[in-house]
Amino acid sequence: MLEGQRVAIVTGAARGIGAATARRLAADGLAVAVVDIEESATKETVDAIAAAGGRALGVGADVADRAQVEAAVERVAAELGTPAVLVNNAGVLRDNLLFKMTDADWDTVMGVHLRGAFLFSQAAQKHMVEARWGRIVNLSSTSALGNRGQANYAAAKAGLQGFTKTLAIELGPFGVTVNAVAPGFIVTDMTAATAARMKIDFAAMQRHAEAEIPVRRVGRPEDVAHTISYLASEGASFVSGQVIYVAGGPRD
Repeated sequence: MLEGQRVAIVTGAARGIGAATARRLAADGLAVAVVDIEESATKETVDAIAAAGGRALGVGADVADRAQVEAAVERVAAELGTPAVLVNNAGVLRDNLLFKMTDADWDTVMGVHLRGAFLFSQAAQKHMVEARWGRIVNLSSTSALGNRGQANYAAAKAGLQGFTKTLAIELGPFGVTVNAVAPGFIVTDMTAATAARMKIDFAAMQRHAEAEIPVRRVGRPEDVAHTISYLASEGASFVSGQVIYVAGGPRD
């Protein structure tokens, strides 16, 4: 570990928002653990960070599996350094209308989003509390406000907001801030998959979204990464327990 270099863990960082966040935090000077379910999937993000002169470690872990999560965090501590920043970004979609949603649809989404954030936060906070400095950022979504066909996803993303506020209260006395970022329409593989599920042309979906968004464009993964970068910074030490919507306009 380089003297004084902070270490970040970003889950679901093989692509999309997670990959953009890992690259941004590396550009900010942090060493980054790039976590995804298969270590091989992290190579592109790790290589991009290394090519830009940063330090990164690819780690494979199922975020819903306690043993794998705890092993991942300890590996990061041993190989990169003590984790100071955690971004709980890992996510999956199992969209369906309520009457067609299966137990597996529900349990998988809850496992990755909610249990995953719980397990990684629990494992990482021990290091942060000991250091009396830490940043946890959870990825919520505008879907937390309700979205047809996403009862599981919306419930999980709303749950992460309550989880965030509670951890902010519990960990604040130890120098650890906890916030959530709630993206709106962001162009990723996941939103493309949503379009495919709905049998909608993805380009047409983007045009429709642009017309509804006050800033008149869709979001990019980098838009979310910039906000996470701020929340992970020294300058955000008095911001905790907040949900920031990165959606191109106001949301209730």
